[in-house]
Amino acid sequence: MGRRPVGGRTPRRSGFMEIPTRTFIAFALPGRVIRLAADLQARMKCRRVTMRWVRPENIHLTLKFLGDIRREQMDGVVSAMQAAARGVRPFDLDVQGMGVFPSIKRPRVLWMGLGGQIERLHDLHARLDDHLASAGHQRERRPYRGHLTLARIKAGVDPGRLLDVIEQEGGFSAEPFQAVELVLFKSDLRPQGAVYTSLSQVALENKENG
Repeated sequence: MGRRPVGGRTPRRSGFMEIPTRTFIAFALPGRVIRLAADLQARMKCRRVTMRWVRPENIHLTLKFLGDIRREQMDGVVSAMQAAARGVRPFDLDVQGMGVFPSIKRPRVLWMGLGGQIERLHDLHARLDDHLASAGHQRERRPYRGHLTLARIKAGVDPGRLLDVIEQEGGFSAEPFQAVELVLFKSDLRPQGAVYTSLSQVALENKENG
């Protein structure tokens, strides 16, 4: 028989299993856009369309969903964000209209649409996708369509009634806002809903980029 450690205790291993972090890259939105979304949600709720509403403070403009990443991958993600932002100046977007994904016959997501310098948004997304792919992340499989998610639509919603509500409430527009900073968020899924925390920010055309 082997000798027992002094004190009669078996030493514990110091290693631990790292839990990957669920992450995405997005533009945070100014307060007036969040308030517009909250007002629109309030009006839609009065219509009694069955949906799971996104909390207004969680509404953002997603550029890339990364999924679960490990701690050692974080620096590569931030470097890809910096490379994508290099030489790209802030640009103007505005919020206009509503729609659903994937179609009105099979609605799953209710969104607010975007106008303004959309081609600049698409160009930045393509740059970011390229740099992230070089860092080992999967490329986007579907064409990018920038939008702000308002709600997830539950099964059983009448498509015709939903279309009527969208047409009645979707005739709005807002003053342009500037897209100025990429944000790497982590997402913690909790019983009361997702909680988003900023991990890193990269400004467009900042001093490091200039």
